[in-house]
Amino acid sequence: MTDESWSGFTQGEARRWRRAGFAADEAGAWCEAGVTEPAYARLWGTAGATPGSVVAWQRAGMTPREAVRWHELGVAPHDAARRQLAGERPRRVSWLSRLAVPEPELDPGRTLALRRLLRAGVPADVARAYADAGWDGGEAEPWARRRVDQGDARVFRALGFSAAEAARAGAPAVEVLAAWWGAVPLQEVAAWCAAGFTPEEAAAQRAAGVSGSQAAVLRALSALDPGSGAD
Repeated sequence: MTDESWSGFTQGEARRWRRAGFAADEAGAWCEAGVTEPAYARLWGTAGATPGSVVAWQRAGMTPREAVRWHELGVAPHDAARRQLAGERPRRVSWLSRLAVPEPELDPGRTLALRRLLRAGVPADVARAYADAGWDGGEAEPWARRRVDQGDARVFRALGFSAAEAARAGAPAVEVLAAWWGAVPLQEVAAWCAAGFTPEEAAAQRAAGVSGSQAAVLRALSALDPGSGAD
């Protein structure tokens, strides 16, 4: 059994963090920052990062080992992140060039969203796209976990799709919208599509008198299917 200071961790997780030399409060801080593996937390620490500052590296989708290398080369986190995003890999940077890059102010809302998505296991590049686009972390999580492009997610959500339904659509939002344009009213697209109809089938059903509300019932029944992946 673990003591109460490790509340919130499973016994296995607590053992891993303790074996790596972390106290409960340290482990909790790293997990809150989106770093859930002790080995990665150790590497981030080697790079000079703390749970409070690691977001500067995370926003660039950087691995802990890349961060360690940038740190060894004397490049500041915000500068390394900018260079990493531009496609550079760890290399020596002149002293004068380092001075020319001011440290940006991080938006607290975007930082919170990024950390929530990272804690949910979302890859850093996907998490960054949602955070930078201004998504709330809770709203973004079901979409980001399914790797739905954040721009597509906005369109799908406006059409009434759930994240699971959008992922099952198997096509970018603009293609789905183009395929369904004129087949049924826009407010019914999500119901007919989620119920398993093609645009042509939905148009034929509607012409035969099947209403959008009936399609919504079929959609709800589809969501009850254990294999449907519905949220």
